Amino acid sequence: MTKVAVIGAGSWGTAFAVVLADAGNDVTLWARRPELAEAVNSEHQNPDYLPGIVLPDNIRATSDVAAAMADAAVVVFATPSQTFRENLAQWAPSIPGSAVMVSLMKGVELGTLKRMSEVIAEVTGAGPERIAVISGPNLAKEIARREPAASVVACADGDVAQWLQGLCHGPAFRPYTSTDVVGCELGGAYKNVVALAVGMAVGLGFGDNTTASLITRGLAETARLAAASGANPLTLMGLAGLGDLVATCSSPLSRNRTFGEKIGQGMTTDEIYASTRQVAEGAKSCSSLKALAEQSGVDAPIATAVELVIAGKMTATDMMQAFIARDTKAETD
Repeated sequence: MTKVAVIGAGSWGTAFAVVLADAGNDVTLWARRPELAEAVNSEHQNPDYLPGIVLPDNIRATSDVAAAMADAAVVVFATPSQTFRENLAQWAPSIPGSAVMVSLMKGVELGTLKRMSEVIAEVTGAGPERIAVISGPNLAKEIARREPAASVVACADGDVAQWLQGLCHGPAFRPYTSTDVVGCELGGAYKNVVALAVGMAVGLGFGDNTTASLITRGLAETARLAAASGANPLTLMGLAGLGDLVATCSSPLSRNRTFGEKIGQGMTTDEIYASTRQVAEGAKSCSSLKALAEQSGVDAPIATAVELVIAGKMTATDMMQAFIARDTKAETD
């Protein structure tokens, strides 16, 4: 059994721990709060994030991050992206020198505009062969219920990607490999912003024509930025692009779509933050993605508008009207 540490006991970290355990690995789940770690060990469930879902016996939890990572061959990170650098700096001395580090996070760092794999490289000094990302249409609750799903394991070293693929290929989870880390990360981060816009449209009472238009133009916007950043455009047509986008924009289980719906219904961002402990990455990353697009010379109307709405400088209604009022053009421009 390969020892894997999952750092972060939120819904996605816990769900991916289930994937790893079902695939036969020895999994240690790190929880920030000792009482949550104790609940996972005593009740075999995560009562705060995935209540009622029984966790495999080969998952054990701890609130001691050094103990979680001791002798681990793989360290998986599933924490909020905007606090990741600060936390990783504290954790780095405990990461085994040969461990492969995997990011489940879907955000771009404010200020630096770095993707999470870049943050890992900067903080730990690890080479690209030790850094991977996993991205795809992976709604945590469905994964934890063992509903069939697929995803992409991306690493610059194709052999490492294949090794990780084997570690997480289980009865209900089918991973594909890629060497396009950039495309997978940008697809995962940008879809959250598009899902916020879709959620706002749903909250305003608009139907499938509106949401389908936003999803499609959101994919075009994502592909423009990814191509300008050196990604393979085909990645955005796959699981880490279109697949993740469709799942996140279409499901009420998506925290980003739900966040957007509440804005469309009239709640403020502060009111939404106060009502949930779940993090909507798109609300935090929309400004960094807009800045990254500007830096790359890419037109990003959806990210620009979503940032204004999140900041309280534009209403969801005004956003929708602004999209319709934009200059017309050829679809492929």
